[in-house]
Amino acid sequence: MREFEELTTINHIEDFIGSHQLSFLYISRPNCSVCHGLLPQVRQLMGEYPEIALGHINAEAVEQVAGRFSIFTVPVLLLFVNGKEYVREVRIVHMDLFKEKLNKIYKNVIG
Repeated sequence: MREFEELTTINHIEDFIGSHQLSFLYISRPNCSVCHGLLPQVRQLMGEYPEIALGHINAEAVEQVAGRFSIFTVPVLLLFVNGKEYVREVRIVHMDLFKEKLNKIYKNVIG
């Protein structure tokens, strides 16, 4: 299973997105049971996509993240391709559908 880089400031987040062709953000809060339940599934799935950089954001620690990405609830899963948001999943994530979306984008970008 792959680990996520902890992103602790808006500048850190922007640099992370800008410095990777494919970047993925997992935005959560410490007291969110859905967030904690979903993270292991996402971590396992991301093992299939080694070219995607993985970042985690604690929305309580980086409060500006809500405004920057228009987030109203957690967890939020965001996939960026060359700095542009391509996939957004919020709260209840259907892992099969999420995987289908990732597969299409990954194949188009990585080959």
